[in-house]
Amino acid sequence: MQIPNKASAVSIYILWSDHLTAYGREHQPIYLKLLGAWFDEASIEEMVEILGIDPWDEPVRARDAVRCHLDRVVWLLTLRDPSGF
Repeated sequence: MQIPNKASAVSIYILWSDHLTAYGREHQPIYLKLLGAWFDEASIEEMVEILGIDPWDEPVRARDAVRCHLDRVVWLLTLRDPSGF
């Protein structure tokens, strides 16, 4: 499978904020795909494809990016403000 090069559009580490940021709004489709993959018990390699990072060429970057984005998704799900998603 050819992995699209989206690396320039997806940050490895997301700057933390107490509210939904412009980056978060722009990447909501990615967050939702990651959430679905997580619920389906997808592997890191499967989830990183959503981010457009090759897990075999950049395993540390891939793992860190997935973890960071999943942490943000989980945080967004706990917001009291339903407009977060």
